Amino acid sequence: MKRQTGQDPEITRHWRPATQAIRGGTARSEWGETSEALFLTSGYTYDCAGDAAARFAGDQAGMTYSRLQNPTVEMLEKRIAMMDGAEACRTMASGMAAMSASLLCQLETGDHVVASRALFGSCRWLTDTLLPKFGIQTTVIDGRDLKNWEAAIRPETKVFFFETPANPTLEVLDLRAICGLARAHGITSVVDNAFATSVLQRPIDLGADVVAYSATKMMDGQGRVMAGAVCGTEEFIEGDLLKFVRNTGPTLAPFNAWVVLKGLETLDLRIRRQSENALAVAQFLEQRVARVNYPGLMANRYHDLAMQQMELTGPILSLHVGGGRAQAHALLDALQLIDISNNIGDSRSLMCHPSSTTHAGMEAEAREEVGITEDMLRLNVGLEDVQDVIEDLDRALGAAGL
Repeated sequence: MKRQTGQDPEITRHWRPATQAIRGGTARSEWGETSEALFLTSGYTYDCAGDAAARFAGDQAGMTYSRLQNPTVEMLEKRIAMMDGAEACRTMASGMAAMSASLLCQLETGDHVVASRALFGSCRWLTDTLLPKFGIQTTVIDGRDLKNWEAAIRPETKVFFFETPANPTLEVLDLRAICGLARAHGITSVVDNAFATSVLQRPIDLGADVVAYSATKMMDGQGRVMAGAVCGTEEFIEGDLLKFVRNTGPTLAPFNAWVVLKGLETLDLRIRRQSENALAVAQFLEQRVARVNYPGLMANRYHDLAMQQMELTGPILSLHVGGGRAQAHALLDALQLIDISNNIGDSRSLMCHPSSTTHAGMEAEAREEVGITEDMLRLNVGLEDVQDVIEDLDRALGAAGL
């Protein structure tokens, strides 16, 4: 493939994020297409047997099999790495494939993981259920207090695992402090940055070693495909992670990669507008419901920390109606504009009841401990006119007796 003019690393490293999101990693075929080409192929041919052997030996550049390399997927990986300020990136079939691979590729029996208790439900299943099956000890802590991280460290501690902002409580953790503590003890920090993306927060700039994503969410942004990504050093991505991916196969399909490439082109615009809309909705809701969890609100306990490490506070918030599951479900059932859906990051406004959907797999006691109560609802604020969203919520709140 012919390299696009301007893809010299000495030039591209000076590109700003909005430019990287549109042009980063682009490689054009001999046809000179403006949009990224979609390569729907599982395998590749070679001019001679010697070339095939050389590629498999790593002595010759080129593609061998789409479980390992694909031109469309490679463009997406280069683009995400640039946006994150990372040396390299590997994409996966889903966000959970990315989370699983980022942990399992570097852990073995006898290792120890410290994880924040406020994680996505499936991530808590990884820490609470899957890792212990392989003899990997896990300690789940309240990650908001740095002393808890320090107290949990053992000689065999290999990884700190956390997300910020957290799903669905919107807890904000101190990236610089936690990642700094990890590095001081030779521990790898793995950060789930799906709620923010690199547009609003770059964990690597704050000391993170590995950053994992559900690209299904904001990166695609329109609820179309599943995708995940892991960013880090060249050594980690092309060493530990590549070995795991090569042999377990959580491969991202070229079509899905192409769709996410298209989504990245508008990510900066979308997430900023949705953050503005979310703040307006949060300000409305804090006058009507028992509690609103959104770090963009001045009264929120995480506001100052969020403003130190985030540009804006994203499109996701959660609220507590105060009347338990029945009232929460009543509000959902009264919505006319906002869809009942467990997805997030979509350009459409979506709402769900975490206790009975996204976090239903967690033990009830664990949900309560984190703050995922029966009266909690999670809201993804979309790109609709924000007044229409507020009016829909106003009607639904009234119908639910609020």
